[in-house]
Amino acid sequence: MGKLSYRLFIVFYSIFIRFASLFNHKARLFIRGRKNLLPRLEQDLKQKKGPLAWFHCASLGEFEQGRPIIESFKKQFPQYEILLTFFSPSGYEVRKKL
Repeated sequence: MGKLSYRLFIVFYSIFIRFASLFNHKARLFIRGRKNLLPRLEQDLKQKKGPLAWFHCASLGEFEQGRPIIESFKKQFPQYEILLTFFSPSGYEVRKKL
């Protein structure tokens, strides 16, 4: 029953967020940011030659708390490229140029 409930929730949420994106800017960013996400990531990562460290932040606040860790990692391991992903579209919009 739990799996079915979860799957139904995902289907209804997907429908709801697409409808909400017609009227809500943040919902629109949520949809746009996930469009072709995995193929885009795969394409971008194919171009990387060296090692990669992936940091994922659910929110802008989580990023701000983790930022010293990311910066420390980069100083300690300069050969690594950093991949930073956000679950929150507002977090991404604020920090996308960093």
